[in-house]
Amino acid sequence: MKNRVFVFPGQGSQVVGMGGAFAATQGGRELLEEADDVLGFGLSRLMAEGPLEELTLTQNAQPALLVAGMLAFNHLIKCVNKPLSEVAGYVAGHSLGEYTAVCAAGGMDFATALGCVRLRGQEMAAVRGGAMAAVLGLGSQDLRVSGSQAGGWVLANDNCPGQVVFSGPEEGFVAFEAAAKDAGAKRVLRLNVSGAFHTAGMRPAGEKVGEYLGFKGLKELVVPCVMNATAVAEREAEKVRAGLVAQVSSRVRWREGMMLVAEEGTRNEERGSEGKVEVVELGVGKVLAGLAGRCDGRLVGVSLEAPGEVEEWLRQVGY
Repeated sequence: MKNRVFVFPGQGSQVVGMGGAFAATQGGRELLEEADDVLGFGLSRLMAEGPLEELTLTQNAQPALLVAGMLAFNHLIKCVNKPLSEVAGYVAGHSLGEYTAVCAAGGMDFATALGCVRLRGQEMAAVRGGAMAAVLGLGSQDLRVSGSQAGGWVLANDNCPGQVVFSGPEEGFVAFEAAAKDAGAKRVLRLNVSGAFHTAGMRPAGEKVGEYLGFKGLKELVVPCVMNATAVAEREAEKVRAGLVAQVSSRVRWREGMMLVAEEGTRNEERGSEGKVEVVELGVGKVLAGLAGRCDGRLVGVSLEAPGEVEEWLRQVGY
């Protein structure tokens, strides 16, 4: 069904209590226990009880978000009792969420994915001296101008028209903020992250991810994943691996990826209500569901964070 994409959020969506509603289900308890065993520490307790400062650490937030996404996804697939290919045409994930998407699509098992994102988080956290800022209210042309006026700052996340994120050196933030406002930005919001993610400075972290995935290996995906670095839908294992490595130090082309989903989905004769393509966010938060219609008017977003929400959505769509 090409008129639906399952999407998974990235770092920044983590909250204390994330995934907790699924802990009461048998499959949820088992997945949380496996996560603790694989990682060798109580991630499930950290997710449930915090503190938020520890949960927000890059090396903890990334595996926590993967676990929350897989809790929701596994519950959905169990309830519908159909293979993923009969429920959605694509998967995608924002930054860290792309690893959850690949796991959901069968590219790697849960333990492999969890180990990968733990390593990714540790390696990204080790790269210090950078910063990120969300810029609201600028067009793409203005963004190129503002970025060039503050040396070293580059477009890191193209989320939707009027909402993008830049990354760059810590010492250049003040100059970048001024340049962005001079170009017409309504707001420049400093993000609570440990480094300049999705820039060339993260290449060493990407190389470590590549080594890990090369050792573990990937499988062909059940449905294509719309890759962050290229905004191209891929199923082939090697192309997916290359995309997972590249995105660590490359721009997240979320807007372009969602436009691809809209275009492909609206070609399908089995379109959803009023010709819309459904973007179903699984795990925690409503960020990606909220971006859907802003990326392309043919998209409509829904967020599923608890078993009851999953089950109600399945009833609404006829499963």
